[in-house]
Amino acid sequence: MQGIEISRRYYEEYGRDMIHNIFPEYENRIAVGIAGEGSDCFGFDDEISRDHDFGAGFRLWVDDETYDEIGFRLTRAYTALPDKIDGVQKYKIRPYGTDRFGVIKISGFFLPLTGSPGAPESIIQWATLPDYSLAAAVNGEVFRDDSGIVTGIREKILDMPEDVKLKKISARAIAMAQSGQYNYKRCIEHGERGAAALAKAEFVKNAAALCHNLEGRYCPFYKWAFRSLQTLERFAFLHDDLVSLAVREADEKCFDEIERISGIFADFFRVNGLSQIGDNFLEPHAYEIQNKISDPALRNMHIMEG
Repeated sequence: MQGIEISRRYYEEYGRDMIHNIFPEYENRIAVGIAGEGSDCFGFDDEISRDHDFGAGFRLWVDDETYDEIGFRLTRAYTALPDKIDGVQKYKIRPYGTDRFGVIKISGFFLPLTGSPGAPESIIQWATLPDYSLAAAVNGEVFRDDSGIVTGIREKILDMPEDVKLKKISARAIAMAQSGQYNYKRCIEHGERGAAALAKAEFVKNAAALCHNLEGRYCPFYKWAFRSLQTLERFAFLHDDLVSLAVREADEKCFDEIERISGIFADFFRVNGLSQIGDNFLEPHAYEIQNKISDPALRNMHIMEG
C-alpha cells in the first residue's frame, strides 16, 4: 500500500471522526489530504523510499483565521490520534511546527512552493518558479475541502497560463540545443568526456522537462522525472530512449541519438503550429516559440530563463 492510500485510510479511520466530534463548528473550514515534497505525495514511493520521512498521517489545511482560533487545539487532537494503521507507524510531527503532516496554514503550505500564499501572483513569478516546486504544490490528493480554498488554488496552478507554457517550452528547447546538439559534440571532439557527460545529462534533463511542459505539466524533482515521464499521455514513449541516453557512456554515437530525439520535438513543434522552422536544430524553434508569447515582459526575458 502506497503513502497516498495509507494517508486516506488513516484519515477515514481516525481523522474524519476527530474533526467532526471535536471541531464540528470548524469542520467545513478544514481541508484534508496529502501533498507537497516527498515521493509518497507523487505516488512514487516504494519499500526503499520508506527509509526516511515516511509514515501514516495527513495534512490539515486551514486559513489564517482558523489557525489562530484552533491551530494549537487541532494540532493536539491530531497528535493524539492512534500511533499506527494497518501496521504502518504514524509519522511523528514536530511540536506545533510546519511539517509534512499535521496542521498547517494554507498560506504557509503554498508560500515556500510558489512564493505567494496561494498561486503565483504575476506572470513573471509564475514563469521563473522551478517546475519541481510547482509540481509539489499540486501533487498528491485532497480528501476533503468543503470551502474549496485549497482545491481552487491547486486548480489555478494546474491551469498553466499559455504564455508561461510557451516560455518554459522555449527555455527547454534552447537548453537542449545548446547542451546536446551543439556543446556535446564539441566536448567529445576536444576529448573532454567529463564535460560531454554533463552536456548529455543537461540535454536529457531538459528533454524530460519539455515532455512535461508540452502536456501542460510540471516536471518534478530530478530523481522522479523519469517516473513521472511514464505517466504522460503523449510523451511516455520517450522514457526508455531518455533513460538509455542518460546511462550510456559519453561517446560519438550518443550524438546520433541526441539528434534523433531533437528531431522528434522539432516535428512536434511543426505539426502543432508552435514553429515552422524546417531544420531540426532546436535553437531557432525556441526563438520562434518565444516570439508567440503575448506578455511583453515575459517575451523579452532571456531565452534560457523559465
